[in-house]
Amino acid sequence: MKTALTNQPAARSGTFAIGGDLLVHRLGFGAMRLTGKGIWGEPPDLQECIAVLGRAVELGITLIDTADSYGPKVSERLIAEALHPYPNDLVIATKAGFQRPGPDKWVEDGRPEHLRAACEGSLHRLKLERIDLFQLHRIDPKVALEDQIGALLDLQREGKICHIGLSEVTVGQIEAVRRMAPVASVQNRYNLADRNSEDVLDYCTRENIGFIPWFPLATGDLAKCGSLLARAAAKLDARPAQVALAWLLRKSPVMLPIPGTSNVKHLEENTAAALLDLDDSIMGELERQPAADETQ
Repeated sequence: MKTALTNQPAARSGTFAIGGDLLVHRLGFGAMRLTGKGIWGEPPDLQECIAVLGRAVELGITLIDTADSYGPKVSERLIAEALHPYPNDLVIATKAGFQRPGPDKWVEDGRPEHLRAACEGSLHRLKLERIDLFQLHRIDPKVALEDQIGALLDLQREGKICHIGLSEVTVGQIEAVRRMAPVASVQNRYNLADRNSEDVLDYCTRENIGFIPWFPLATGDLAKCGSLLARAAAKLDARPAQVALAWLLRKSPVMLPIPGTSNVKHLEENTAAALLDLDDSIMGELERQPAADETQ
């Protein structure tokens, strides 16, 4: 890979229309790391985080994924601080469905009143009149699914959200929700080292539902993927993490990776993954690579 970045490398990742009308470059940005330790409080370097968001747009990223629980509230606030008024082609996706009692603590809350309050809070912090993609962060087992989706449908009818997405769901759960409402996106953990959601990805590919893999770089786990990833990176004159992102992009046309960082240089390296061309030989080798939990 050439060392020089093109002006907007994210554009090289191709495009996908979330929900049929939200056209984005497929390589996006996840804004969870723009917070303090434990995804709690302010980031250690506020100005660097602001610079990351501005640079993301410069690099051609048109999909930013966040949530009210990141901080909580910090990530959304920083996005507005850095980027509002937003570029016309920028899609900001956010999520609701967690309470945050403390650092690294996450408690599902799918009560309709919580989802409504979370949506209205996100609208205020992001300075938006409507959220393009509003995702249920988790299906709360303590609340009837019909009530959770019903709350999102009410918000949709009121014009406060456009499309509905889901996170960490099974194929059966997606189908259950689709009997009540269209599903524009699914956000499950998926990466080169963890392919437990392969069946969900296959379903989304068949149904043309955007698949947003969270933890796309499997921090700490890529090293377990062995020599195949290292050889592919050497062949392409790239970093292993870039190859892992390029593998995701090649894996499915509905794949929307959202690698996150709080460092501009790291952001630029991640986005440059869109410039890599993985041929059938490299893809074949990486497809045979066992997942990290199979190499213990």
